[in-house]
Amino acid sequence: MSYRRLPAAVASVLLSLSALGGVAAATSASASPVTTASVATAAGPASGWKPRGETYTGTAKTTDVKVPMSDGVTLKGDLLLPADASGDAVPGRYPVIVEITAYNKTVIMGGGGGLAGGDPAYLVKRGYGFLLVDARGTGTSPGTWQVFGDREQQDAAEVVTWASNQSWSNGNVGMVGASYMGISQLFAAGRHPKGLKAIFPQVPGADVYRDIVASGGQLDLGFMPLWLGLVNGTGYIPSPTQEGGAGALQQILGHIGGTGAATTELTVNALLGGDRAYDGPWYRERSPIEKAVPAITVPTFLIGGEYDLFQRGTPMVFQNLRERGVPAKMILGPWDHLQGSSGAEVGLAGYGTLNELWLRWFDRYVRGVADPALDRDIPNFTYRQLGSDQWVRRNGYLDTQRATSLQLSGSATPTLKKGTLTTGAGAPGTATLAPVPLSGLCTRSSSQWTAGVSGALGLGDNPCNVDNRANDLSAVVYETAPLQQNLRILGPINVRLFASSPSGDGLVSVHVSRVAPDGRVDRLTGGWQVLSLAANDASRSLKIGDRIIRPWHPYTKASQRNLARGEVRPVDVEVFPTGAVIPAGQRLRISVNAYDVPHLAPHVGVITSALSTVTLHTGGQYPAHIALPTLAGDGASAAQGATPAGVTGLVSDVTGQLSGGAGTTLPGGDALDQALDPTYDATSAAVDALAAAGDGGVSPATAPVSSPVRSAMTQPAGLAALGALGLLFLLVTRTWVRARA
Repeated sequence: MSYRRLPAAVASVLLSLSALGGVAAATSASASPVTTASVATAAGPASGWKPRGETYTGTAKTTDVKVPMSDGVTLKGDLLLPADASGDAVPGRYPVIVEITAYNKTVIMGGGGGLAGGDPAYLVKRGYGFLLVDARGTGTSPGTWQVFGDREQQDAAEVVTWASNQSWSNGNVGMVGASYMGISQLFAAGRHPKGLKAIFPQVPGADVYRDIVASGGQLDLGFMPLWLGLVNGTGYIPSPTQEGGAGALQQILGHIGGTGAATTELTVNALLGGDRAYDGPWYRERSPIEKAVPAITVPTFLIGGEYDLFQRGTPMVFQNLRERGVPAKMILGPWDHLQGSSGAEVGLAGYGTLNELWLRWFDRYVRGVADPALDRDIPNFTYRQLGSDQWVRRNGYLDTQRATSLQLSGSATPTLKKGTLTTGAGAPGTATLAPVPLSGLCTRSSSQWTAGVSGALGLGDNPCNVDNRANDLSAVVYETAPLQQNLRILGPINVRLFASSPSGDGLVSVHVSRVAPDGRVDRLTGGWQVLSLAANDASRSLKIGDRIIRPWHPYTKASQRNLARGEVRPVDVEVFPTGAVIPAGQRLRISVNAYDVPHLAPHVGVITSALSTVTLHTGGQYPAHIALPTLAGDGASAAQGATPAGVTGLVSDVTGQLSGGAGTTLPGGDALDQALDPTYDATSAAVDALAAAGDGGVSPATAPVSSPVRSAMTQPAGLAALGALGLLFLLVTRTWVRARA
């Protein structure tokens, strides 16, 4: 971008950030059922499907297209249309792909440091139009940012309708985008705007409070400040079409007084323990799984990450759609948020690059071109199985799992003594957690809840991502003996603890890991819970038979209750979902800390949760356990020959819980109808063979088509610095607003 027309101070900042970006650049109707499961490779679709070639030689861009909303506010967008060899737009009516961002369309159109996902030019050269719009109050669009409020949701639908009515549109619209842009798709689709035919959200959330804002009841301080800073920081980048410094200054001052003031108020309210620190109407209005997803009917292709910020939410969206018969597919890979947003490794699943998947999905559902091999080539749910590093294809996500329970047993002491996980009755014991404010720092959680920024900045491999032993020195540990057979897990996990605290409150941070024979501890997933907010609504919890595998905590001020002196309270910890195998010979481990830094920190309303020891109780009247959703036929028997306990039922219908409704108790019973799981035999055989032969890899990924970097501002380091710049603006906003008043 050109800096000639910017105010000197703004240009100086942007040029400095460009230098950082340069460093980073240098270093850096239901589908047909699938009747067999297989390990996917990167060889490409089984049918031999190939992407069609380019129809046009180039793209033509129109900047700052005015997109009027029904309340009089006019949003701004950039439009790409097919162009001829001279660079002129080719007249015609095209199917249109829409993307709505809060990170400034100039940044996203330039690659977005990985946030932009695929390359829109790939579609445009094949006969699509592409419209990228700044959300209200962000980037170049005026107004006050709604943070996904009702007006912004309405905006998303109106943008789609507007695009369908333009002279360059044939009336058919699809949507793309990752993270924020993925959530915008859900809200738009839930309102059924004219012309919308299909969506392709990458790493979207489902329940903003539980997914990310306050997992377990403490506030997320690893990602949320960076995110709020990023939205505000990118809002200070003027449009390239603005003439002189006056327009740029007006945009900056408008964002400070509008979006900056609103986000500052939100942040201060939450930190001080106000209503934004607890779940309630404000978050319910902004929860896609309640406000939008149950109404979506258009075909939806989801990309999720097993180490993503929305590790919990994206699979919930998929499950809801599949339960209601909406055509939906999902690829779940071993990715953090930036990796899942970029889609650079999607090709490893074996179906093509992100751009190619876009093309195939939209050709089928937006252009309406028949593709009889689509459902045969791409099963409904594909995931990278942690522990075997193999891609597994299945009919669905939560379908035939059974609940396998292991009891926490005996006393434990950090570093000195481990407790055990057993299929028999747990032995009585206690373990005390000290509030060590460094716990969590050397774990995969640290990288995950900062969105994977360290990896994006080219800082090298983080050993804490692959070995949790250092963190477990400050944790209470329970683990099995070496397993006699593979244990395959797919879905959310519940860890029921029994806890007491001298202060009446505390935090338990639970890590679920596999332990290799050489002692390496691979953290698979985790969960967190503030003791005073542990009230559980069983009617909204997800169960297999009578076993809860995903508890539902209200997290309201009214539900908060400190423990009485001497009280031992059951605490269900929602451990976020995973898809993993613990091979025979390895151990399953639970480790529990009283902190998770830098991920979580208390607000004023739960401040004592960070200051107190917590004592865990096991055995006898305190049947602490872990409830795992295991795939059919999997055992959890340990070396002494014990058999799995707690196999209580099948997953069959979870729509009620996923939509936030009353929920249902899923059917119980010990019998498993093998016909319900036609994928089991092939999957088991493949993984058993891998376990016998040692961990195996997959073929190299098909080289992804990366977005062109039109500005150093789109590099990860530049975006991180913009986030920090945005935070600086937030710190002075309250003073500025008061002075202006």
